[in-house]
Amino acid sequence: MYSERLDWDTLRVFRVVAELRSMSGAAARLGESPPTISRKIDDLEANLGAQLLIRSTRGVELTDAGRVVLRYAHQMADAADVLSDQAGAKRASVEGRIVMSTGDGIGPYWLAARMHEFQEANPRVQIRMIVKDEPADVLNGEADIALHFSEPKSHELLTHKLGVQHYIGFAARDYFAGRKPPESLFEYYKHRCLMHSSYVNQVERWAPKMSELRRMIDYAFISNSGTALIQSCAEGGGVAILPSFVAAMEDRIVPLDLPEIAPIQFWVVYTERFRRLPEGQAFVDWLRKRFEQPDAIWFREEFIHPREILSNVHIFPGAAGKR
Repeated sequence: MYSERLDWDTLRVFRVVAELRSMSGAAARLGESPPTISRKIDDLEANLGAQLLIRSTRGVELTDAGRVVLRYAHQMADAADVLSDQAGAKRASVEGRIVMSTGDGIGPYWLAARMHEFQEANPRVQIRMIVKDEPADVLNGEADIALHFSEPKSHELLTHKLGVQHYIGFAARDYFAGRKPPESLFEYYKHRCLMHSSYVNQVERWAPKMSELRRMIDYAFISNSGTALIQSCAEGGGVAILPSFVAAMEDRIVPLDLPEIAPIQFWVVYTERFRRLPEGQAFVDWLRKRFEQPDAIWFREEFIHPREILSNVHIFPGAAGKR
């Protein structure tokens, strides 16, 4: 049979090379010489009749065929782990490393502050959070689990809607000294607007007339860093468009007393392979339950203004009674 030509040892070596993106790195981890690692990869490519890796002085990169083989190699490794656990009647321990990908918002500003809860319950699990504008391709190993702001359609992915992120305007407490606060969404153009670069690209999805508003607004400051936007806003840089939950973590800026600008749904995305790992199942369960807690009220379907949640929140007067 053709399957008999495949050697699990070469697939195991291939997994490590693909993970480390390095022949020499894989050799060091596996305790073998680089020529031996290279030979095993050559044998695997010959048996499969396809190039799996592109070699260069910077390391190796997966080809399309390599990504497919890696996916199946992961599945085979998982099956081997299940077989080992069941045959030996062992209980899998919750340990390992989880790579999570998230945009510059919920992950670093809301989840990171609560991650210690998971870590206290699972001290042998390391979380590596990667912050990037584009959603990670978990199917091809860019991350184990990711937050997406559009629902993936691949049947190979597991997805759960976690909630809705609501965007509103913020400004420094003294920004409107001598300025008139905007009385509606369409008066934002009268002020210096601070915007996250990922929001700029999503504007047309936010509201029916946002494309028109985008042409009217000349953004004074655009950054891919939420920290940079908050800092600029706090120093009087202008009106920043930020998630509503920022009101609970930053008292130097104040939410405008206006309706939300946009609601954006978000999902958690991962693979069946990740879910079957003890640490994967534990993290998915924790993450889903975390967005059901009372302090996750910010992410409900219905927008709730910060003034209704935080008793000490100060809002700018003047606009509320005129809407």
